[in-house]
Amino acid sequence: MSDKGTILKIKDISKEYPSVKANDSVSLDLEYGKIQALLGENGAGKSTLVKIIYGLVKPDSGRMYLNDMEYRPKGPQDARSKGVGMVFQHFSLFDALSVFENIALGLDNILEKKELKKQIIDVSSEYGLSISLDKIVGNLSAGERQRIEIIRCLLLNPKIMIMDEPTSVLTPGEVSDLFLVLQKLSKSGMSILYISHKLEEIRTICTKATIMRRGRVVKNCDPQKISATKIAEEMVGTSFSSPKKSKIRKGKECLQINNLSFQPSDPFGIPIKNLNLKLHHGEIIGIGGVAGNGQEEFLSLLSGELKPSNGSLFFNDEDITKYNVVERRNKGLLSAPEERLGHAAVPAMSLTENCLITAEHRMKLSKRGLIDYRISKNLSDRIIKKLDVRTGGSDALARSLSGGNLQKFVIGRELIQNPKIFIVNQPTWGVDAAAASSIRQQILDLAKEGAGIIVISQDLDELLEISDVFCALVGGQLSSPEMTNELNPSRLGMLISNSIE
Repeated sequence: MSDKGTILKIKDISKEYPSVKANDSVSLDLEYGKIQALLGENGAGKSTLVKIIYGLVKPDSGRMYLNDMEYRPKGPQDARSKGVGMVFQHFSLFDALSVFENIALGLDNILEKKELKKQIIDVSSEYGLSISLDKIVGNLSAGERQRIEIIRCLLLNPKIMIMDEPTSVLTPGEVSDLFLVLQKLSKSGMSILYISHKLEEIRTICTKATIMRRGRVVKNCDPQKISATKIAEEMVGTSFSSPKKSKIRKGKECLQINNLSFQPSDPFGIPIKNLNLKLHHGEIIGIGGVAGNGQEEFLSLLSGELKPSNGSLFFNDEDITKYNVVERRNKGLLSAPEERLGHAAVPAMSLTENCLITAEHRMKLSKRGLIDYRISKNLSDRIIKKLDVRTGGSDALARSLSGGNLQKFVIGRELIQNPKIFIVNQPTWGVDAAAASSIRQQILDLAKEGAGIIVISQDLDELLEISDVFCALVGGQLSSPEMTNELNPSRLGMLISNSIE
């Protein structure tokens, strides 16, 4: 394969939906053997564009050329047959099956087991993607799961690989391993289109960046020659400031967790073992850890979705261990889970209707059992305006929003209710730099007003930026609290990767 010239040329691609023009005459050149970033704030049109390239969406107008031949994929399988592969942000794997079985299920062609195993081993060895084929996927880390997706893609011998937020749930070590793989693929002649909101990573791995804003390409640049702040400003079209953390004003204790334990019925669930933690008004506790160490179970125990097998939970000296979700919310303990579509929001319901899921009682959205849609719509409109949610309006279905915009709506829905305690898992997952800064500032402002906050995140930079106290969640156990301003990257890495002291 040549190491010069353009492998994929996109010319004046447009795609319009009823409420928004997602792509407006987009043009882009992807060069042979290059790792090129596709950047933009939430709703800029990145997802629509890569779905068009991968054959998931058909454009309204414009043309694409692959190796100087017109390229019109009829669907993903057609795109793969022409050499275009994609590794999605959300892994499409079956937890109860082995690594080998998952890879085999994802291939377009059926191969003999012996031949397929040989091919997997060859690809794994060539690119340093070591993985045990007999392991059950439900027991794997996020980094190992991602290797499966990459191997599955590479077995189809792609010329182009699209990667959507590939490092969103990876540890720093796993990110470094991934970058080594991508650089090796690039040197072998593969072209990689890389989508990420982590701008320092973009500056490390990419030699070219295409920046989109409101459906149009506004700039092509070398990200290694300009700052992450400048890139972010190009994405949003204006300057913005980093979150400003006030001096901690710790009030009295508002949440006490005593020997909280949970034994999941799910064979791949994580047991929670004797958690002990004290949260004060005005304090932000950051909970860090590798994905799959009990984050979801931890939040669900605090929100009331799961009942502990042992231990107790006190809210302002009141035992709320047996309280359900609604009773805890009425007290002022609010939460936002990691999975926004399907857990935090119902895909087929409008944004107004999704407000009712968590705010019906606290914001008095119903009277005598009847929903007041005027008040509900007003609340939805306020969230959209306050968080700058890019959507056609409060009547838009949750599934019609980009991941980042839905994330902004879900977080805004809880913050606008003025919680006394707020527990959130991955608050800025999948949102652009400006939106992440805005969400973090609002969390800091909430703490300044006296709320106690627990932020669960795999983004260690985020936790260092906003939290006062840090704990690591490892294998369903919490490490002893440490002051965040006294931690260094080495100590953080040790806490999240090692056993509890």
